[in-house]
This record gives sequence, structure tokens and C-alpha cells, in this order.
Amino acid sequence: MQEFEWIDDCFRVEEKKWGTWSSYDKEGKELITSLQKELCISATRWYLKEKQEGFVENQVKYEGVVGGKL
Repeated sequence: MQEFEWIDDCFRVEEKKWGTWSSYDKEGKELITSLQKELCISATRWYLKEKQEGFVENQVKYEGVVGGKL
């Protein structure tokens, strides 16, 4: 079993093969991908804070498909 450095005891970051960084929650779900480790940590902290406060679930979702005849 591989040991990870847990950030804020909430998530971990991992460097991918292409030089990008990804963060994962404790269940292993990928959260954020970034080009730099520090940005990945910062963005993940913001995302988890907003998720905890309910901001993420209340966002308006838009569909990328245009219906009807053009």
C-alpha cells in the first residue's frame, strides 16, 4: 500500500505522467487537475470549502446542446 502526504487531512495530490498534478479525496475521487502542485492544492482547498458551504451544489448547470432546428 502506497503512503500519501495528506493535505489538511482532507485530500492528497499526485504528479501524473504528463507533468500535471491531480488531487484526490479520501475515497479516491479525482477533484482538480492543474499544471503546478501549488495551484492544485490552492484550487482544491477552494473547491472543498465551497462544497462544504453549499456553493457547488447550487450552481446553475447549462446544457451544451442546442435543441431545435437551426
